[in-house]
Amino acid sequence: MKNVYSTIAICAAIGLATGCTSNKTVDEVIEAPQTVEVPEVIEQAPQVVDERPVYIDTTFYFEFDSARLTSGARASLMLHAEQLSDSPRAIRLEGHADERGSREYNMALGERRANAVRNFLILQGVRSSMIETVSYGEEQPQELGSREGAWSKNRRVELK
Repeated sequence: MKNVYSTIAICAAIGLATGCTSNKTVDEVIEAPQTVEVPEVIEQAPQVVDERPVYIDTTFYFEFDSARLTSGARASLMLHAEQLSDSPRAIRLEGHADERGSREYNMALGERRANAVRNFLILQGVRSSMIETVSYGEEQPQELGSREGAWSKNRRVELK
């Protein structure tokens, strides 16, 4: 029985040693391009690239009481920034919040969210004069209801 365990241990060690080898240098690994995972699209606006329509999110969702952009939102906004740099046009960013919190707090939160998207686009090269921001707070819910499913759809910025 000891021989069986020894044989298994030796095979496992050899498998690990040969499976973990790589021909790449440290510099090649560091310089390898990073890929960005784009999340499932909920709301989209059609764009055309190479004669094929490509859909980019126009609604960006936020966590509770947060104006921090998700990685998926940043990926979509980079595509928008590229398109807006190629063919500039005016856009409006509409910030929204769910029904929790006071009216004044939600107006300010919607504004912070719209400004987070605005600032990201400006950092990507979009002219600030082409971007208008407005906050609707909790006044224009996308979905009615007092449950997390509705609240999560109401915490958003819409690019128009």
